[in-house]
Amino acid sequence: MHKYLEPRGKLLLAPMLCFMALSGGCGRSDSLAATAASSPSTAKPAASVVAASTLSSAREHGTTSTTMATPRRAAPVAATVTRPSIVQSPIPFGARRKAEMVHYAMRHYGLDTYRLIEPHVIVIHYTETPDFQSTFNTFAPDVPDSELHELPNTCAHFVIAKDGTIHQFVPLGVMCRHTVGLNWTAIGIEHVGYSDAEVLDDPEQMRASLQLVRWLRCRYHIPIADVIGHNESLSSPYHHENVPALRTQTHSDFNRADMQRYRARLRTAGSC
Repeated sequence: MHKYLEPRGKLLLAPMLCFMALSGGCGRSDSLAATAASSPSTAKPAASVVAASTLSSAREHGTTSTTMATPRRAAPVAATVTRPSIVQSPIPFGARRKAEMVHYAMRHYGLDTYRLIEPHVIVIHYTETPDFQSTFNTFAPDVPDSELHELPNTCAHFVIAKDGTIHQFVPLGVMCRHTVGLNWTAIGIEHVGYSDAEVLDDPEQMRASLQLVRWLRCRYHIPIADVIGHNESLSSPYHHENVPALRTQTHSDFNRADMQRYRARLRTAGSC
């Protein structure tokens, strides 16, 4: 997901594990911050009001919230798809980390909450770590990330190990920093691995991933089109970022071509 990056995107490995940096997620960072900061045409409304185009797209997706400051919690939905087996592997996310998440959400989205309310997007990532334990070790400590130097530390809701075990790090009602511009409304799913192809070609990971995503999207009424790769984040109708320098920031993991393959498999897996 996140990693230490030199200016040209080279990977710097930590002594014991591959750290994932940045509130944005996995893969190589493709930040275009300088371009964003100097181009007024990329600017979106500040504070809590969502851009008109985002609201229009959201309405097309069946949502009713008109501002990011006062999102409404969706009525509980009884999923018609069986919940897959999930191992609870919680990372520390106590009062301090929640308070830091509130501060982050206010700065980036104009939201005075750490809660994930009415998720509209599921974002697929890979970790660039060798195993589950190193992934856990990356997310567990609450330290500033190495790229944005913000708190709380980055995290994802779920991590799928190479053997197909689904681990849950954070409750679904809590925001995680995994995708810049979408953390306010996105569920983050990490896959242990180093590339799109590695994950897509792993039968156990893919089986578990499709089961989990199908259950989640049916539970929250998320269309398959809103199951996206991190690399597709900027094209999401729900993308919103108050910090000008980050409005075109994304990562390279799970590009559109590879997500087309993933979404095709998701459709084959069955409807809700």
